[in-house]
Amino acid sequence: MPDPGSRSPSVEGVAARIDTTVPHPARRYDYLLGGKDNFAADRESAEAMLKVYPTARMAVQENRRFLRRAVGHLAREAGIRQFLDIGTGIPSVDNTHEVAQSIAPESRIVYVDNDPIVLTHARALLTSTAQGRTAYLDADLRRPREILGHPDLLATLDLAQPVAVLLVAIMHFIVDEDDPYGLVEELLAPLPSGSALVMTHFTNDFLPPELVAKIEAAWRENPANGQGRARTAEEIGRFYTDLELVSPGIVPLAEWRAESEPQPRPAARDVTAYGAVGHKP
Repeated sequence: MPDPGSRSPSVEGVAARIDTTVPHPARRYDYLLGGKDNFAADRESAEAMLKVYPTARMAVQENRRFLRRAVGHLAREAGIRQFLDIGTGIPSVDNTHEVAQSIAPESRIVYVDNDPIVLTHARALLTSTAQGRTAYLDADLRRPREILGHPDLLATLDLAQPVAVLLVAIMHFIVDEDDPYGLVEELLAPLPSGSALVMTHFTNDFLPPELVAKIEAAWRENPANGQGRARTAEEIGRFYTDLELVSPGIVPLAEWRAESEPQPRPAARDVTAYGAVGHKP
């Protein structure tokens, strides 16, 4: 049931912000997952991506599987009961609160996104067990202080206790000019020992140069896609400089603790993203 303490934005205010003519990453991701909460511009953008990168649909599916495994590990093995999911996207299968609360019903989850379509699904996101709690924030990753100081977050999470910060398939939309490392550092700074950082991140490490050139050209040709930045394993490792990586470290996301997944696992070149989990000592 929705948490009565959480304040959802008005339908009118959200609707006024929706531009159906411009593709958006969250809605494109929804389309690739087989969802229905997208528009023609999102579908056209996704289909153009598939022409250049035919395994994109597999990649987003594996990204969702990684989320399920990472949250399951943190709830079951690390005993974390608080999750801050930033850039959560449109609700799909195995949302963070569903995975965490299936293991520990008392888990508390705060979702953060700034996409109007996602806002219209706030009620679906704000579905919690009676023992736990969920909240949804209309906020931007580029303003960490607003997220951490938001009254709905502070009413849901106890920042004196460990919190898992989830940055799943979002940091590659943060370009260098926005100081990605500083943003992550600012998010983690007030959190106590035992907190965690979960990240998946697009990379070119597994792609041949000619395919990288095609992807980058297709991106430039459609400014509506927005900005993006693929990063190497070494660059992604900088996000974890002061953290203790959980085995097996920074690896192709389809391979991260995937023993229970259908075998064989997808090739790194077909998913072309890294996944990692690290704890704050």
